[in-house]
Amino acid sequence: MRVIIIGAGEVGFHISQRLAVENKEVVVIDTSDEALRKVAETSDVQAIQGSGSSPKVLEDAGIKEADILLAVTDSDEINLIACFFANMLNEKITKLARVRGEMYTNYKHLLTGEGANITKIINPDEEVVNSVLRLMSVPGAVEINEFAGGKIRLIGINLPEESPILGSQLIHLRTKIGEDLGIVIAAIVRDDQLIIPSGLDVIKKGDVVYFVCDIRDQEEILERLGVSSEPVREVMIIGGGNIGFKLAKALDNKYYHTRLLENRQERCEYLSEHLDRPIVLMGDSTDQEILREENIHDMDMVIAVTGDEETNILSCLLAKSLGAKSTVTRVNNLGYMPLIQPIGIDYVVCPRLSAVNSLLHFIRRGRIMSSVSIKGEAAEALETVILEDSPIVGKMVKDLNFPRGCLVLCFQRGDDVLIPRGDTRVEPNDRLIIISTRQNIPKVEKVLTTKVEFF
Repeated sequence: MRVIIIGAGEVGFHISQRLAVENKEVVVIDTSDEALRKVAETSDVQAIQGSGSSPKVLEDAGIKEADILLAVTDSDEINLIACFFANMLNEKITKLARVRGEMYTNYKHLLTGEGANITKIINPDEEVVNSVLRLMSVPGAVEINEFAGGKIRLIGINLPEESPILGSQLIHLRTKIGEDLGIVIAAIVRDDQLIIPSGLDVIKKGDVVYFVCDIRDQEEILERLGVSSEPVREVMIIGGGNIGFKLAKALDNKYYHTRLLENRQERCEYLSEHLDRPIVLMGDSTDQEILREENIHDMDMVIAVTGDEETNILSCLLAKSLGAKSTVTRVNNLGYMPLIQPIGIDYVVCPRLSAVNSLLHFIRRGRIMSSVSIKGEAAEALETVILEDSPIVGKMVKDLNFPRGCLVLCFQRGDDVLIPRGDTRVEPNDRLIIISTRQNIPKVEKVLTTKVEFF
C-alpha cells in the first residue's frame, strides 16, 4: 500500500509514524524543511518538500501509483485543492481531507460528489464534540467509543475500591456480576501500561478497565461493577470557538444548565445571538473571582476547549480546586496526553488524535468500518465486516490464528449483539470488534484478508 500524506504537522507526523511501523510505503509532503526533517529522522518514510496543492509535486510523489491520499494540513484550502488535483491525476485513489471551516463542511455533499470526489471529509472539531457528549452520557468513564452504529460500546472506567471484581481472575467475571449480562474485558491499564488480558489475569486496585458491551446493558453493568455517579446537569464550557460553540449547541436543551465562558466581546455577542438556553459570560477562565461568582463548585463538569492548551489545563486545575466535580480539557499536543490525568484533570480530548482515529480505518486492509486508538496509541480497536469470501468464514473464534495481544471482543449478527465464546463460528456479514496491540495490526490485517496461515 502506497500512502501520500500532505502535511507533516501533528496529524501527518503521527499517521506517518504508525504506517511506517506497519511497513506501508509512505510519502510525506510539506513546505517546511524542519517538519520534514523531524518526520524523516523518526520513521522510514520518503519526504518531499513542496506544496501538496501543486500537481507537479503530487506527480513527483507518485500520485498515479498511490492507493490513498491524506490531506491533513492546517489549511482547508490546500487540503481541498490537493484532493481536486489528485482526483484528476488518479481517479481511483482514496482521498481523505481534514476540513474544519463551516463554509466548507456545510457543503460536504458537493465535496464528496462528482467534482472533487473526496472519499471522506474529516472534521476534528465535530469528533471532539461527540467524544465529550459520550463522556457526559456515562459519568465516571475515562473513555467511550462506539461501534456498530452505536449499538456496541467500548468503555474505560476507573474501578472503585468496593467493586466486586477487584482481586478476581477474568474467567470468574460473569460469576461475580451475573451470567445474564454480556461483557468482555478488552484491556487493562496498570501503572500506565496497557495489557490485553487473558482469562487468568487478575483485576487489581488502581486498574483502568476497558470493557465491551451492548449499549442496552451498559447501565446495569456499570452498577454491578460498583460504578455509580450522578448524571451531568450543570455544565460550564470554557472557550467559545468552533468546538465550544458546537458543544453548547448540542447542549442547548432543557436537560442541561449550560454556561459558556468566553473572553472576547465580539465572540460573546455572536454566541448570544445563536444560542437559546446556554448563558454566555464574558471573562477570563483563570480568574478565581469570576469562577466563584458563577458557582463553579456546583458544576458537574467543566469543559475547557479554547485554542490554547495551557489555558485549558490551568482553567481545569483551578476549577477542580474550587470544587468542580469533574473536568475535561482539550489539548492539541499529543505529548501532553499522558500528563493530564496524573495532575488531577479527569478527561482529555484531542482534535488531532480524533483526526487520526477518523483516518485510520480507511487505511486498514479488509472491510474495516471504524478504528479507534486506545490508551493514546498503545492499542487499536477495529470494527470489520466479514465478507462471504473472507478466509475466516466458518472458523471458530478459538481457531482464528490471531497473534498474542489480539482479542475478538464482540459480534453483531443482524440486530443481535453477541459476546463470543471459543466455539462461536464466524458467519458472512458478521461485524467483529477486535482489539490489538499496535505492533500486531499488520498480522491482524493478514488474518482478515488472506487464506494463507501465518501463525
